[in-house]
Amino acid sequence: MTARMRNMVTALLCVIFFASTASAARQVPAERGDSAVYLDAELLLREPGSYDEAADTIPTVVVDENSPYGLDGKKEFNPDPTRAVWLSALFPGLGQVYNRRYWKLPIVVGAFMAIGYGTSWNNSQLQDYTQAYRDLLDSDPTTNSYMNFFPSTTTEESLDKTWLTNTMKSRRDFYRRNRDLCIIGLVGMYLVCMVDAYVDASLAHFDISPDLSIDWSPAMMISPGDRQVSLGLNWAFNF
Repeated sequence: MTARMRNMVTALLCVIFFASTASAARQVPAERGDSAVYLDAELLLREPGSYDEAADTIPTVVVDENSPYGLDGKKEFNPDPTRAVWLSALFPGLGQVYNRRYWKLPIVVGAFMAIGYGTSWNNSQLQDYTQAYRDLLDSDPTTNSYMNFFPSTTTEESLDKTWLTNTMKSRRDFYRRNRDLCIIGLVGMYLVCMVDAYVDASLAHFDISPDLSIDWSPAMMISPGDRQVSLGLNWAFNF
């Protein structure tokens, strides 16, 4: 073989070697899941497949502790105790509605209606007996409203004026006392609504989880006096 032929064979082998090396470098498949990845010197390609990259990742949500919104995007209800008191002072029951304790509204309305009716009825009875007592004490024979408390067949001459005067006076005092107690009850109910609205708003986020309990367990204890071992009980309040 001549030198010229040897050079041609050597050149041909070099071309075949470099061509095979470049082809191997361009296509190196790496299987991951159900998709193939081909590595190149400058490019990374992924063939389309059923691999879901979003499902293979875990989202991380960071929420500021001072943010009024929770993880669901809804604003957490946080009533203001001061506002609840002022609303209740403006009109009884508004504080309970503001705190979203709607079931308390019928109780408040019913209590005020009952006490208000008692105040009105006792006051009307007080006025009737007061007028009757005044008519008994005056000297005008035409003023006899006290006869309205008796049947129409009853005559004034058949009544004992001393007994009648004492009765009208005691009834007047009785209804006056009941009216005053009802007024005190109205004021007390008004204050109770304000206090309830304030406490309810303050305890809106009070921890009522199952951890509010008593943990107890048996224990071995040593008496400080005689240094004797005895059985005992340990407990702890969680709050």
